[in-house]
Amino acid sequence: MNSSAPTTPSVWKQPAQVWAVAFACVVAFMGIGLVDPILPAIAESLEATPVETELLFTSYLLVTGLAMLVTSWISSRIGAKATLLIGLALIVCFSLLCALSGSVDAVIGFRAGWGLGNALFISTALATIVGAASGGSSAAIILYEAALGLGIAIGPLLGGILGEQSWRGPFFGVVALMSIAFVAVLVLLRGPGEKRVPVPFSAPFTALRRPALAILAVAALFYNIGFFVLLAFSPFPLGFGALGIGFTFFGWGVALAVTSVWVAPVLMRRMPRTRIILIVLPLLAVDLVAAGLVVGSAAALVVCIVIGGLLLGVMNTVLTEAVMEATDLPRSVASSAYSAVRFLGGAMAPPLAALLWHAFNATVPYVFAAVSVLLAALTVFLGRRVLAHIDDEPTDAVTEDAEAILLGDAA
Repeated sequence: MNSSAPTTPSVWKQPAQVWAVAFACVVAFMGIGLVDPILPAIAESLEATPVETELLFTSYLLVTGLAMLVTSWISSRIGAKATLLIGLALIVCFSLLCALSGSVDAVIGFRAGWGLGNALFISTALATIVGAASGGSSAAIILYEAALGLGIAIGPLLGGILGEQSWRGPFFGVVALMSIAFVAVLVLLRGPGEKRVPVPFSAPFTALRRPALAILAVAALFYNIGFFVLLAFSPFPLGFGALGIGFTFFGWGVALAVTSVWVAPVLMRRMPRTRIILIVLPLLAVDLVAAGLVVGSAAALVVCIVIGGLLLGVMNTVLTEAVMEATDLPRSVASSAYSAVRFLGGAMAPPLAALLWHAFNATVPYVFAAVSVLLAALTVFLGRRVLAHIDDEPTDAVTEDAEAILLGDAA
């Protein structure tokens, strides 16, 4: 029996400032899936095509990705707290403008502004949680992934409930919740005493020259195409109302949260990270092909979506930990560079899926997503020698502690 086990801090016992940022993370990640249930309603109410409607994801994710390249430069100069507050304020302003919009073009434009706020917040939030959380970096990443999973689960459900009344409802909901998060961060997060180390503007670009980080970023770009085809395209072939879509993706988000928080750490204790990636990505490709084959059956498609959530949860946590261990760069720089590339994959996926749907049929977008996921696996496979160092200690103390924390809390 490990004598140090009783003194291992719980991942759930954190300072108030960590919980303030984690709550804000939940709401920020809700914004990713929030519009999912109301995509058909927006298309109908604003007389937009599915391709135009999918641009709500593209503008948001494209700006988020590009802005990620400068967020570490900004936060290193004005401080994490100021960066978080500016990001939250931008999200509040642009989500309100989305709610008040009268055309799909306006909503697309304001979602881009929302993406800027999201980039400032998300890239800084992970570094803030890692720096302030008790239990080590792995425990902090688990907490961050838990916030991601919870936000992605609640977002579609809230979007479905509020979207039953009006497509504008979910946007007003974000305004209210993000305003609460702004106050929580303002009051609870300590800022004046933080040590600032200015990061060069070129740091994220230089970071992508590191082979290990570049390989993971390219793999994440292809992986995110599969992720967002499943998330952003599926509401159309499902044929459900806003509430039905909301409940479907609530189940998807819960599945994602469970595997990201509980299953992924257990797997990382027993297998190298690259092996997990090379097992899970082909399974995800199989699930996407299955979704394409059964797309005519709403019930079968729902099953494939939820199974996809289980696999995506594992991948999210393993990829995040791999990036954190891939280089000796500051975490904020590595995270910004990696996230900038992966969000670009998410930005291109939804409209491409809609175009493929109209050019061919509803099966083709899922096959396209499956091929992209396999390309992600191929990227990791070809670069496995460069990534060998992230597998050097598959049972390292950090991962071991993370699993002990989770299993202890579950018991």
